[in-house]
Amino acid sequence: MHVNRLSRARKRATLALAVSALLGGAVGVAAPASAAPQAPPAAPAAAADCSDAYKIEQTVDGGTTWRMCWHYNTLSGLILDKISYQPKGEPKPIPVLTSARLAQVHVPYDDGQAEYDDVTGTDFGQALQNLNPGECPGGTIKTVKVPHRGNVKGLCATTRARGHAYRLNDDQSTGGTGKVYTGQGKDLLVYTVNKASWYEYITEWRFSSDGTITSNVGATGSLSPYDYDGGDSRGWPIGKGDQAKAESHAHNVFWRLNFGLDGSPKAKVEQYDSKVTPPTGDGSPTTKTTRTKVTKELTGDRKDMRWWRVVSNTGKNKDGHPRSYEIVPGPSTKHAGREFTKHDVYFTQYKKCEQYASNNPGCPNGTPDSVDKWVNGQAMDHPVTWVHVGFHHIARDEDQQPMPVHWQGFSLAARDVTAMSPLTPQDLANQNGQPPLGR
Repeated sequence: MHVNRLSRARKRATLALAVSALLGGAVGVAAPASAAPQAPPAAPAAAADCSDAYKIEQTVDGGTTWRMCWHYNTLSGLILDKISYQPKGEPKPIPVLTSARLAQVHVPYDDGQAEYDDVTGTDFGQALQNLNPGECPGGTIKTVKVPHRGNVKGLCATTRARGHAYRLNDDQSTGGTGKVYTGQGKDLLVYTVNKASWYEYITEWRFSSDGTITSNVGATGSLSPYDYDGGDSRGWPIGKGDQAKAESHAHNVFWRLNFGLDGSPKAKVEQYDSKVTPPTGDGSPTTKTTRTKVTKELTGDRKDMRWWRVVSNTGKNKDGHPRSYEIVPGPSTKHAGREFTKHDVYFTQYKKCEQYASNNPGCPNGTPDSVDKWVNGQAMDHPVTWVHVGFHHIARDEDQQPMPVHWQGFSLAARDVTAMSPLTPQDLANQNGQPPLGR
């Protein structure tokens, strides 16, 4: 038996939109249905300029400092604003993102009897979970004011080790010093936990000393107790024998990223494709990489040796190269059931009301409500980036009880943001460009 929560969940989402509130900035949900799209926001400040209660600032290994503001809304939950990055040697913070948020968790079940939009179709934002100190080791749990709930100790900001940040054996046999240069990394970690029916979603953001930003969503909690009637082709037996088969389903997670590189929402998008040509005779294979400037809205599909970057229109590093961030999606399973789940990335021209990848509640009546329909060939000078990572969940005995976390996510890799690695040891600081030979 399925409990079809979709229709009544949409009613709850409408109420949530009406009462939505945020902390530490302007209203963070989409504009009301009667409102026309508004002009892009002003360029972000060089550093977070919110009040202390809504500011996060942390210095990690190598002297890198991350700064940002946060606010909360009753649909998508945590939203990070005015994210800036200041590695050692940079005289001021480098603005990276104007805002970053979860934009949907779309959950269709394999039998076609249930399909949920967990961010805009359930009480996702309202159901922020209280965190205990053991869940935020060495960090701070911030209090979030959730309408109709009151204060929730629901936002953790802490640091977490990530292992090796770099390692170099400067071998004497090649003219080096014989030293081993190595360093361990530590990330700033910001996360919340939101409940959507039986699932609990951990939404985490990691900020690394080399400029990398990583976001992951971890699904945990419980399998739905109403969905143990899956057949052999769409379920998996859980428990004794072969009677109760947990229904298989997908988790299609979307993020919305509004870049503000170097303090400007204006940016360029580029796609890179590399083609390998097999060798002829006794030769070796060759590879050619081509760049395509993305000037109009785009639906992007991952292929081997394909990637995208968002490029600053205004800022360059000390080598004179434009700053940019490369989009690095994690492992993904694309779901072909809906048009908006068939692609891996989308680039759209900024419109304030376009906030959620599906079941978007905020645009004027008659406006398409999913990201695939917003890509219509419009020229882009203020691109918004949408990242989609899918997971097909075929349950297993180990999913009880509670369910171990399964993660899906992506990274933003700094590309030419600084002239050298911000973690370069002082002994090697003069090796910018081709390293000296036989040194």
